[in-house]
Amino acid sequence: METGLKNKLSGKFIVVDGPDGCGKSTQAGLLAQWIEKQGLSTETFRDPGTTAIGEQIRKILLDPENTEMSTRTEILLYIAARAQLWKEMIAPALQANKCVILDRWLSSTCAYQGHAGGFGIDKICKLAADSLRRTWPDLTIILDIDLETAKTRLNSKLDRMEQKDDSYHKKVRDGFLKLANQKKNFAVVDAAPDIETVHEMVSEVINRMDF
Repeated sequence: METGLKNKLSGKFIVVDGPDGCGKSTQAGLLAQWIEKQGLSTETFRDPGTTAIGEQIRKILLDPENTEMSTRTEILLYIAARAQLWKEMIAPALQANKCVILDRWLSSTCAYQGHAGGFGIDKICKLAADSLRRTWPDLTIILDIDLETAKTRLNSKLDRMEQKDDSYHKKVRDGFLKLANQKKNFAVVDAAPDIETVHEMVSEVINRMDF
């Protein structure tokens, strides 16, 4: 990695997000490996989760048996998990000048509960601003994919969010694209090609980004 790029990514917070089945976990991992190979320490976390409290919240959120959970409950639980993740993991890593790469963040709640769930993206942003130390990362990469292709990539055992109907998931995709058009420091990458091709496109976004 060129010294300038290495310095550019030091202490930066990057999120890889997108609809279920877009490959965000895979691409977040590959991005971290790519940066590590060039000599910059990284930390990767999943949202919700990673912390002991966050993992318990994750189980509640994704358990298919919790069919009565409301959109508002989802929102509050996701934000609670993020508050804990920030305190325990993200903030210390950034303070150590590591590059933090996260699988999901506030962008997911905006797309899922805000847009698809009808709560409202602006209302979620306000709630997050009042609840989180850091609302938006330095860069959010949205992996865009059509519903049919995404379905072929999902595990056969679907969690509670993945089990929502097609109309919901179409709105989720629209929500991500709407958010990317509204916010600064967002980039959209076509997630339909093979894993390596998508990784190359993600890497190019990083190379072009002026933090």
